[in-house]
Amino acid sequence: MPLTQIYPAPGQVEHDPEEIWRAVLQVCRTVLGEVGAGSIAAIGITNQRETTVVWDRGTGKPLANAIVWQDRRTAPLCATLEDEGWAAHVAEATGLVIDPYFSATKLAWLLDNVPGLRARAERGEVCFGTIDSYLLFKLTRGALHATDATNAARTKLFDIRSGTWDGRLLERLKIPREMLPEVRDSQGDFGVTAEEHFGAALPIHGVAGDQQAAAFGQACFHPGMVKATYGTGCFVVANTGGDKLASATRMLSTILHQRDGARAYALEGSIFMAGATIQWLRDSLGLIETAGESEALAHGSDPNAGVYLVPAFQGLGAPFWDADAKAAIVGLSRAASKADIVAAGLEAAAFQTRDLLTAMRQDMLVGGIEPARTLRVDGGMTANAWAMQRLADILGERVDVAAIPETTALGAAYHAGQAVGFYGDDTSLAARWARAFRAGDGRHRA
Repeated sequence: MPLTQIYPAPGQVEHDPEEIWRAVLQVCRTVLGEVGAGSIAAIGITNQRETTVVWDRGTGKPLANAIVWQDRRTAPLCATLEDEGWAAHVAEATGLVIDPYFSATKLAWLLDNVPGLRARAERGEVCFGTIDSYLLFKLTRGALHATDATNAARTKLFDIRSGTWDGRLLERLKIPREMLPEVRDSQGDFGVTAEEHFGAALPIHGVAGDQQAAAFGQACFHPGMVKATYGTGCFVVANTGGDKLASATRMLSTILHQRDGARAYALEGSIFMAGATIQWLRDSLGLIETAGESEALAHGSDPNAGVYLVPAFQGLGAPFWDADAKAAIVGLSRAASKADIVAAGLEAAAFQTRDLLTAMRQDMLVGGIEPARTLRVDGGMTANAWAMQRLADILGERVDVAAIPETTALGAAYHAGQAVGFYGDDTSLAARWARAFRAGDGRHRA
């Protein structure tokens, strides 16, 4: 179900947690009405990772709107942390960079700006979590305040080597430890749903942040394998095996999954605007009526128009990490058409993907990992064959479009299913992977 995007001010993006909860209930009840609760082996949850929620521990009621991962309101605090010299510790402990993208400064902002929140948090009356934690709390009717290692790794408060919350960062940002969720395996026991929700107590056994779940759904089980998910943003994730790989190119080091206490790691690059750029072309400029129209328009564009769109509507992510960057369209002439601008919007995701892959593969080679030369892709934008072929052209390599575009949901199902023995091992899951088509093999020319 689509969610309402709330924009309180330029650079600020919020969601209503209650709306998210109502949507989850409605979707789950619709599914259960079709298949029956008795046919459910386990529930898996995947979510926006950095989106930050605070709620009342006693009632489960949100105490503010959720601050969404795209939100840039904490750029001044991030600049202060940079000036204070925190970058090295953040990179070493959390694998991340100092940027408003992550939950830590969002939570600090809420504690400083929601009246009475800090005092209540210090008394243990407030929970913090990403969307998975909030949903777990609601689904279990307050019995569980937990998250998994992949989501904890994206807060900028979690030491991804030791698997513990980082005391130094909590102290600097004045975040009470009492607010934080318990961290469990990605295929851990996350309790059961309260019977009032679905008429049955259903077990929850898989939780993973959206991009790690997508990599699992794409069967990126071996070091060097890479996937890119094209949704609201674009996120490129590379499996780097059992050791945290330090990046010299400002990629993120993160936890890919944690099973039986053993962590696998990944490099990740984040593009803040991919499908969201097409939404902007549709909703703000009115150049298209539906996202699907972008493909037909792009076919009519002039390949020599020289029009480029830089979609820095929420700053730029990896490898630039420029929170102050602004969007731009360059190369316009009187001959430029709306088709050229729409095509430039689609190409923008491809050019940024190339930036990420170039940096990521450099890090992997230095770390002794041979990077794959075929990119697996998923997400809503992959239905656009023109965009996928341009991606292959710009990368100069093959792009395998997953047969199931919603690999984020698939990965959550794989985690939950493996945990209860519904699915087999990684080898059997890898054998299930299939592509819809391969761009760059000459059969799907732009």
